[in-house]
Amino acid sequence: MANDTARIDKWLWAARIFKTRSIAATACKNGRVTVGGVNVKPSHTIKAGETVSVKKPPITYSFKVLDCIEQRVGAKMIPQVYENVTDAKQYEILEMSRISGFVDRARGTGRPTKKERRSLDAFTAPAMFGFDDDFDEEDF
Repeated sequence: MANDTARIDKWLWAARIFKTRSIAATACKNGRVTVGGVNVKPSHTIKAGETVSVKKPPITYSFKVLDCIEQRVGAKMIPQVYENVTDAKQYEILEMSRISGFVDRARGTGRPTKKERRSLDAFTAPAMFGFDDDFDEEDF
């Protein structure tokens, strides 16, 4: 099980940091994965003892590589694969974002929430049905 080196995209998938290898490769391509502070490509090889940082907004996780694996292992084996060396401040940031109730959807994109939909209906209803019956020029 102990290999000398492993591809970073395979290691991230095998160590259960990303759900699929393609997601791990995309993260590498987008500059979200660094080894020793340097952005790496998916084909970069890592060795035991190196520190891998992974940006998963809103925080950056850091892992010390203990074993270079390329085959996915069970969750119970993970402590033998890497050591989580993420700074405690990063977890405080994560907790603060959970408390604030921030939704990770940009406003105006995707399907509207129930509240947004009701606001939209209230805004467009007068235009759809014309003016009120009690409309006077004095209102302007």
